Amino acid sequence: MSEKHKLVIVIGSVREGRFGPVIASWVAEQAREHGAFDIDVVDLADVEIPLSLPAESPRFAGDSYPRPEGMASLTSRLADADAFILVTPEYNHSYPASLKAAVDWHFTQWTAKPVAFVSYGGAAGGRHAVLHLENVFTELHAVTIRDGLVFPNYFTAWENGQPLDPETPGYAKALLDQLAWWAAALHAARNAAPYPS
Repeated sequence: MSEKHKLVIVIGSVREGRFGPVIASWVAEQAREHGAFDIDVVDLADVEIPLSLPAESPRFAGDSYPRPEGMASLTSRLADADAFILVTPEYNHSYPASLKAAVDWHFTQWTAKPVAFVSYGGAAGGRHAVLHLENVFTELHAVTIRDGLVFPNYFTAWENGQPLDPETPGYAKALLDQLAWWAAALHAARNAAPYPS
């Protein structure tokens, strides 16, 4: 590919002892090897994300939306992205409140951009969390990528920062191929004409 697109990988959990950073690090390495992206890893544990939201929706407020000062870097990094990978665990059959809060503080930053999911958990591997996130990102006018990565029973499926299943890099490549295609297509579309809101 002649042009690299900006990929933001979001670590969605802020729970003590979380496994998300291990998975995100491996995913980032796969993305670097893939070669289609410039990589930016965002750890929500490093961001001020209040649960209380202003009265007006960020969809309508645009750049005037009153976000906390500590969220400025996150907002800028999301806005600059051409594509996203969200790394999420499954908590109580869904995704973490930290990830929902980060999503809800933004709107246009996600719009007309592709979003892929990497999930982990027990037997379901975080798939319930992803099903909920797919609905959320449809509402935000993002494009969700069908082929995600799912890590069931992650606590026995990884060793020394690497997944034990030798086929996993191939699955990661399929995700990244689709994400790169959509990133290029939607980047061109956004440059050609504003997304109808």
